[in-house]
Amino acid sequence: MRINRSIRIGVGIAALAIVATACGGGEEARSVSSSAENGNLIVGIKYDQPGLGLRNPDGSFSGFDVEVAKYVADQLGVPADKIEFKEAPSAQRETLIQNGEVDYVVATYSITDARKEKVGFAGPYFVAGQSLLVKEDNTEITGPDSLTGKKLCSVTGSTPAQNIADKYPDVQLQPFDTYSACVEALRNGAVDAVTTDDIILAGYAAQYPGELKVVGEPFTTENYGIGLAKDDTDGRNKINDAIEEMVSSGAWEAAFNETVGASGYPLPAEPTVDRY
Repeated sequence: MRINRSIRIGVGIAALAIVATACGGGEEARSVSSSAENGNLIVGIKYDQPGLGLRNPDGSFSGFDVEVAKYVADQLGVPADKIEFKEAPSAQRETLIQNGEVDYVVATYSITDARKEKVGFAGPYFVAGQSLLVKEDNTEITGPDSLTGKKLCSVTGSTPAQNIADKYPDVQLQPFDTYSACVEALRNGAVDAVTTDDIILAGYAAQYPGELKVVGEPFTTENYGIGLAKDDTDGRNKINDAIEEMVSSGAWEAAFNETVGASGYPLPAEPTVDRY
């Protein structure tokens, strides 16, 4: 009886281990080069950022980040029709990479030391700065120092939200899951302002002309990188090569003008890749 009971317990534990692995306990980060050699890539982008990463009503995708993602894929030998785009909300980007759900992420993803402990970064491919979005008739909010006591919306897991929490504790920070939800809260009066990077806010202001505006000067520097597996050095080098080629060939400027340029956001200086 004791032997049979021990066997049953051992079999049960083994079965649980198999189920756990099948349910997602055994995921591993992907190798960009290996995926490219197989002819397909899964790329994380934002779905709700006009001019940067937007899922259109017909199911297609548009924006500067999308164009950067496609250019990199092409340089890796993968055509645009072999890319699977996957939504990458701010709070889920590291998890998507670490679990092998995406090959790389191009989603207004600021390079930070804390994130580099979890994932790798190529780039930067763009340099932005945190700013504020308010209603057109708002004259009280002109910068971060005028936010005391105001309700400010940003996104959970984002660098802008952390900046506000760290540096402006008197602000009533309202974290939402997406910036589009923040913008709706601003439009209906639930919050006084939205904060994230100026290039993102410019897209929303252009989406609602005469209703919303970007105010003040940028008060941080945000280096947008392409996130990938932490130890994928070969993949990072190849993506850096692709970014440098996009910039030097003029494709970077052309992509910016065709996407973000419509918002009135001025063409910034070309980025310089950091090969750490």
